Parts: sequence; structure tokens; C-alpha cells
Amino acid sequence: MSSRKLIVAAVVLIALAGAWYAFRPERLFINQKVNEQFPTASAAAMAPMKLASGEFHAGAHETKGTATIFQLGDGKRTLRLTNFATSNGPDVHVYFVAAPDAKDNDTVKSAGFIELGSLKGNIGDQNYDVPANVDLAKYRAVTIWCARFNVNFGTAPLTVQN
Repeated sequence: MSSRKLIVAAVVLIALAGAWYAFRPERLFINQKVNEQFPTASAAAMAPMKLASGEFHAGAHETKGTATIFQLGDGKRTLRLTNFATSNGPDVHVYFVAAPDAKDNDTVKSAGFIELGSLKGNIGDQNYDVPANVDLAKYRAVTIWCARFNVNFGTAPLTVQN
């Protein structure tokens, strides 16, 4: 009988460890703050030019802040999130979505997206490199996406700057 209890206890512990790994419940209470500086170019290069920007609105989680795409003096493009805040979670990424906005999960999945990388922190200013081949006329929204649960935390529809 004791060997049966030992097996049951081992199975329960493995199940609890698996559930913890999948859901990462501590992230509900622990914020990951980041405060990256804006990328600087050499003094001889042109000043950064704002290409597009938009304010985040909530999806599955309260999400706030501004998403702005800049073209730097060296020609590279950067997505900058400022005054940014959302929920923390496991496996959260920054996506460009091929839609004017994404208010639900299905829009992100059906419209198509380009991943810019893992979210660096759920609070604070941060930068992401925008690949040269990203067509900003097609990818018109920035979404914070939880890949583990296929959930749209929040989206910033982008407006092109003139």
C-alpha cells in the first residue's frame, strides 16, 4: 500500500510541476520592468523620423501605452513602446498584424502576423527592430500576444505620420 501512495504522490507532484510550468502563476503578481533608452545614431546621421504610431487598447488584458515606428538616421526601423503596461504572462511576444486593428484573438490568427520578438517586460519603455522587408502598408497594428494560450493581450492600431 505504501508503494501505491508513493506512486500517487509522485504523479501529483509531476502534474503540479507541469501545471506550474504551463501557467506560470507567479507572473500574475511579478512585474517585469524595463526602461530602454531610445536608439541613437551617429551625429552625422539624420534625426529619427516618426513613420507611424498608435495607442494600445485592451484585448484579453488591460494594455496601455503608445507604439511608434521610427526610421533612424542609418535607415533602420525601430518599434518603440512608451508608457507601456500590460499583464505579465508566459511566452508573450510582440507582433505586427496584417490588419488595421485586432480586437480579438481570431483577427491575429487569420490576418497573419510577423513576430518582432519576445516581450522584454510588461511595464516600461522598450525597443524592437523592424525587419527591412516588413511592409507597413500591410502590417498596420502592433499586438501583444501570449503564444502559450493564443491570446491577444492588447493592440495598437497604427496611423501613418505625414
